[in-house]
Amino acid sequence: MYKLIVSDLDETLLRDDGTISDANVAAIKAARDQGVRFVPNTGRSFTSVRALLDTLGLAGRDDQYVIAYNGGATVSNLNDRVVAANPMDYDVARRIFEVTKTFPDTDTHIYTLNEMFMYNPRADDVGYLRTRGADFTVMPDDDFSRFRDLQIMKVITMNPDPAVQRAVADQVMAVMDQQLNLTFSSGIYTEFNPLGVDKGVAALQLGAALGIRQEEIIGIGDNLNDLPLLQKVGMPVSVANGRPEIKAAAKLVTDADYESGVAEMINRLILQA
Repeated sequence: MYKLIVSDLDETLLRDDGTISDANVAAIKAARDQGVRFVPNTGRSFTSVRALLDTLGLAGRDDQYVIAYNGGATVSNLNDRVVAANPMDYDVARRIFEVTKTFPDTDTHIYTLNEMFMYNPRADDVGYLRTRGADFTVMPDDDFSRFRDLQIMKVITMNPDPAVQRAVADQVMAVMDQQLNLTFSSGIYTEFNPLGVDKGVAALQLGAALGIRQEEIIGIGDNLNDLPLLQKVGMPVSVANGRPEIKAAAKLVTDADYESGVAEMINRLILQA
């Protein structure tokens, strides 16, 4: 009996425009009615998920949760109460930023616990974030000291060119002596979290706090930042549009993509089990 579904959002549950299909909504609510928790597990902030929680009937509930920042923080859906936080050291974040700001066609996001800041914004990135309900503040300059007294969760960059993504990753990881968790997401982002912080670790942390065993957790995703989730949960699932690495890690690959892949998974593993 599965008790916890931990799901990526972008390109797994959500359409390109950030909406969710009726089929996915209905299946998630049906699983919830059977006592199965549904936890969004996203690289984005928990504040960007609020509209989705309303749609799914999960908002305002202290027994339901969101995992944000690739495992950087887990919060209750009631008043965003922080259940667990895995922040990044200020000096680590500053050193990452000193590298990423040198790439002129790449923007940088600095996520604090409650806000997202963007340096050198790209129009295509701004447009993408707007479809996800993500609010942010544009940095007027490169003075990183503004974050000294804030809790930093992660630093990421955006550029749609895989060669640029790789170059950013290589330079940052070299400066940091490989002591970061590096992932890629949505085909456009290069993401840096503290070493040992990822979506899978956070899912198991939450499961343990709720008395839910590893084998009772389903994890579903599509992209490389979802790989640690699929590698750690009892039932790893990839949607049909998942990357080859994600499909290889999955025990179940859905026939449907993000339009109804989550619904298919729920129907096969929970509602018809």
